Formats: sequence, structure tokens, C-alpha cells
Amino acid sequence: MAKYEEVSVHGYEEFSKAVDERKGKDVFVYFSGDKDKQGKSWCPDCVKAEPVVRGEMAHLPEGSVFIYCQVGDRPYWKDPSNDFKKTLKLTGVPTLLRYGTPQKLVEEQCFSADLVRMMFTED
Repeated sequence: MAKYEEVSVHGYEEFSKAVDERKGKDVFVYFSGDKDKQGKSWCPDCVKAEPVVRGEMAHLPEGSVFIYCQVGDRPYWKDPSNDFKKTLKLTGVPTLLRYGTPQKLVEEQCFSADLVRMMFTED
């Protein structure tokens, strides 16, 4: 059995609900562009980063939560007033963050297995 919980959500409301339901837990969130019916995101960097992030998930802390969040389609993401940009101050996808801390990896940083592993293993 996995030592962490994985949750997949779509959109800001589902994301907020997932976080609220897991208060007090160590929560990591990976934000990605929406995927099509073939499972491919419109965001080429997200496609490149996802296997790197998934490859390091074995290093997630015991009892932590990994939320995979699809942020929406490209036009929604490009809107500067979308909830992810306004409320969470996200600047790009993919973004991997440790919720409630300043720790985050944005875009090309998510391509580095070393950086991803450091985020998952350091307090």
C-alpha cells in the first residue's frame, strides 16, 4: 500500500475542497494543463514534467497527500484573472508546490528529478 494518498482534481473548486478535507496533512500539489481524451495535456512542459514528478513520488513523506490538479483549458489558464493565478499566485504550469509553504517548482524546474526529490524529502 502507498504511504501517501493521491487525489486527482479538476479546477479550482475541486482543488480547494481537496485541500480543505486534508487540513493538517503535508500536501503537495502538481498543477498541469487539462488533458484531452487521449490523456495528453495542451501544455508541452506538463507532458515533459509529469513522468519526472511521478518518478520521484516514492520519496513522498509518509502520510502525505499528493494532489494532481488540472487547471483548465489553455484559454482559461491564459486569463490573468483565473482563480489559480489570482488566489494561489501561480505563474506557470507545470507547478509543483508544497501547500502552505513558500516551496514551489515552476515550469522547467519540474524537469529536474533532483529538485523534485528535494521538495518531497526536505522539511
